[in-house]
Amino acid sequence: MSRGVLATFKIMPESPEVDLEALKNTIKTFETIGDIRDFKEEPIAFGLKSLSVLTLIADEGGLTEKIETKLSELEGVQSVETVGVTLI
Repeated sequence: MSRGVLATFKIMPESPEVDLEALKNTIKTFETIGDIRDFKEEPIAFGLKSLSVLTLIADEGGLTEKIETKLSELEGVQSVETVGVTLI
């Protein structure tokens, strides 16, 4: 039986001017990120919003780090953090 991991990544954009819809569309094209279940925008301050990505990925070591690296390379992204991992 194959197991999966439900992971949540929090993406902080560089500024409030970063187009989160365009960022979501770019993330959807990544094969590495797995099966995206949900996106959530969370207000931070002064118009800045973070973007949380909930995704179902394979249960293999180091995959969350690979996804973090891939997401952090996107234009307009300041930082990426894995904020939740649940084995399902």
